[in-house]
Amino acid sequence: MFHRNTALRLAVPTAALALALTACGGGDSKSEGSDDKPKDGAANSQPKEEKLAAGASTTGKVEEDGAAVTYDVAAQKVDLGTAADAKKLVQDPEDAKGLVPAVAHIKFTHKGGAPLTDTPDVADTTEVWADGTRGGLLIGAAEDAQGCEDPLDLEGWKKGESHVLCETYLVPESAKNLEVHWAEKDDAKPAIWSLPAE
Repeated sequence: MFHRNTALRLAVPTAALALALTACGGGDSKSEGSDDKPKDGAANSQPKEEKLAAGASTTGKVEEDGAAVTYDVAAQKVDLGTAADAKKLVQDPEDAKGLVPAVAHIKFTHKGGAPLTDTPDVADTTEVWADGTRGGLLIGAAEDAQGCEDPLDLEGWKKGESHVLCETYLVPESAKNLEVHWAEKDDAKPAIWSLPAE
């Protein structure tokens, strides 16, 4: 679900946050007539994006501490903040003009593999897209959002345990459609959860 949250609990000092260079308009959208067409029957060898509804799950393997861990992954919701929230989260309020924070909540369940001995990497490939364009990542903001857990507290994560990890992005205030993208690794095709605005 696409929730507007007027009181996001994002209490991280602005000095600890960094607006990624990929901020809105990053140009990673492939929806606009790409010339990357497979040749000579290569279409069958290309992994497909997996489209999912909010709350639906997918399974993926992630390298954690040099060993593969299987996770069940389900994007639950995106909480939207206000323009005022966005200005508090960046060093220069002009960087947040016309933008709002979007906090993606993803439930990860450890399904197989050894317990984690370090901070999990499973949420690192989570992205929030708005109207076909990737938002701008706010580093360090999500851990303080309501309902989100801090990955630094999850060493020793064992099979059967579930945790909600979040990522915060800045997206245009006027966005109509949000998507949460997650992939097993950076160059893999993502699972995509569509979260249309209500």
